[in-house]
Amino acid sequence: MVKLTLVVGLIGALGASAWHVAAPTPQASVPPPSAAAPPPETGTPVYAANVVARFPHDRDAFTEGLLFCNGTLYESTGKEGASDIRRVDLATGKVLARARLTPDLFGEGIGCWKNSLLSLTWKTGIGFRWTLPTLKRVGAPFHYTGEGWGMTSDGGSLLLSDGTPTLRRIDPAGFTERGRIAVTLNGRPLAKLNELEFVGGRILANVWMTGFIARIDPASGRVDGLIDLRPLIAEVQASDPDAVPNGIAYDAAHDRLFVTGKYWPTLFEIKIGEEVGRAN
Repeated sequence: MVKLTLVVGLIGALGASAWHVAAPTPQASVPPPSAAAPPPETGTPVYAANVVARFPHDRDAFTEGLLFCNGTLYESTGKEGASDIRRVDLATGKVLARARLTPDLFGEGIGCWKNSLLSLTWKTGIGFRWTLPTLKRVGAPFHYTGEGWGMTSDGGSLLLSDGTPTLRRIDPAGFTERGRIAVTLNGRPLAKLNELEFVGGRILANVWMTGFIARIDPASGRVDGLIDLRPLIAEVQASDPDAVPNGIAYDAAHDRLFVTGKYWPTLFEIKIGEEVGRAN
């Protein structure tokens, strides 16, 4: 296994993240007998994203949310004048149904609750409920403070990201706040948490403008692993600086994990692979 040291710098109150890979420190393959035992590895493990399969994805989609609900794939897209909620055929990438937001709204994350889908908008603090699978607006809009970025469900609450290091627990019925999760990486706040998915008791979160997914323990907020999507970024060869990874969907019925990005032509089914480095 090639071992890398992944150095993560977080800029205090600004919450900005800078990510780069440093060359590994050379080590003797067989230490001399007098050498002390090497110290235990520190930092957060970084895992490979092994590609299982590839599916077509709309390269014009500014992906903000991705999920499976009742066995069906749904996606939300952003940008004022181009935001929509869509039901998508996995095998072909074809949009089977679409509900457009008004031109003044910037669509963001989506979450599934029972037989409905909830959607966020970016800076307007307005959200909507949609019937499934028809994607018809139902009920009055709901409201929330701060920005809307990503959303998922842990089975009891909705979880909302807003670009800060804090995730909010939300009551699905009244969309009122139930609690908060302060997310940290190696003891430091981790900001720019974006699209979310709940998998195997952990929260997966795209970290905006990086090639990594953070795996978060919801009880402590601690990031206990990072998934490296940089090989997938290289494969799609996206030239637009906004074409970052953003879209995580888990098909629980078949234990399948999918990722994509804004303007990506490919939706990847992945498995979390071996450890390839450490984030310090």
